Amino acid sequence: MANASPQQGFWGDLRHDMPAAIGLCVILLIVLAAVFAPLLAPYDPAAQSLIKRLAPPVWMTRGSWDHVLGTDNLGRDVLSRVIWGARVTLLIGAATCLIAATLGTLVGLWAGYRGGRTDSVLMRLVDIQISFPGILLILLVVGVIGPGVGTLIGVLAITNWMVYARLVRGIVSSTRQTAHVEAAEIVGCRPSRVIFRHILPNLVSPLLTLLILEFTNIVLAEAAVSFLGFGVQPPQTSWGLDVASGRDYLFIAWWLVTFPGLAIVATVLSINLFAGWLRVTTDPEEREKRFARSLAARRRRAVRKGANT
Repeated sequence: MANASPQQGFWGDLRHDMPAAIGLCVILLIVLAAVFAPLLAPYDPAAQSLIKRLAPPVWMTRGSWDHVLGTDNLGRDVLSRVIWGARVTLLIGAATCLIAATLGTLVGLWAGYRGGRTDSVLMRLVDIQISFPGILLILLVVGVIGPGVGTLIGVLAITNWMVYARLVRGIVSSTRQTAHVEAAEIVGCRPSRVIFRHILPNLVSPLLTLLILEFTNIVLAEAAVSFLGFGVQPPQTSWGLDVASGRDYLFIAWWLVTFPGLAIVATVLSINLFAGWLRVTTDPEEREKRFARSLAARRRRAVRKGANT
C-alpha cells in the first residue's frame, strides 16, 4: 500500500465508496452529453412542430420513438432540449464558479496576508455584501441590464465570491504563522512570491472542495432565476427555463417539468456525493482518521478469527 501511486490510491479509495463512484459516473455522463450535444440530440432544440405538440413519452399511450421523452407545448423535442440545456446550465455554473473563485481567492489572500486595516476593510466589504439578499441583487441587476447568459454569469459571480474570500482569508491567517512562510519572509522573498509559492498550494484541497459544492448552488440559482424569467432567454434553453416553460402544463403534460427537474436533481445530488468523498480524501487529517479506523477494524477481525480458531 505504501508503494501505491497517487492514481492507484485515488481510484482505490473511490472504488470503496460506491455513492461517490456513482456520483462521479453520473457527472461524467452529464458533461459528455453537454460536450457532444450536437451529436447526441436527435433534433434541433428550437425546432417547432405544432402538429406534434404535447406528445407524451414513448411508454405512454400515443407516445412514439420519434420523441422518446415527448414534446412540449410548441412541439419541440424534450430530450433534445434536456441535452442542450445541460450545455448551457453547466457553462453558466463553470464560468461563474471560476470567476467567483478567482476574485474571492485574490481578496482572501491579500486580506489574510496583509492583516491589520487591509484585512478589516476587505472583510467588512464581504460582510456588507453577504448581508444583502443575493436573489434580490440578481433580479435588480438583471432587470436593469437585461437578461442573458453573460449577464447571469457576471451577476452570479458577484454574489458568490464572498464565500471563497472568507475561506481563503481564514486559512491564510493561520498559515502565515507557520515556519516555512516565516522563513521565506526572513530570506527576503517578495509578498507575491510568499503568497503564490508558499501559501496558495495549501489552499488547493479546500478550494477544490468548495468549488465543487458551490457549483451545485450556482446550478440551483440559475434554475431559479431562469424560472422567474430573468435568466436564459429563448431561443436558448436551460433546465431552469424548461421547467418554467412547462409549469403551466403541469397537470396535462407532466414530462415538460419532470425531465429537466430530474436532470437538476441528478446533477446536484451527484456532485454533492462526490464532493463529500473528495473532501475526506484530500484532507490529510481525515485520511489518517479513516486509516486508523480501518486498521482497528482489521485488528478486531483478526482477534475474533484467532479466538474462533
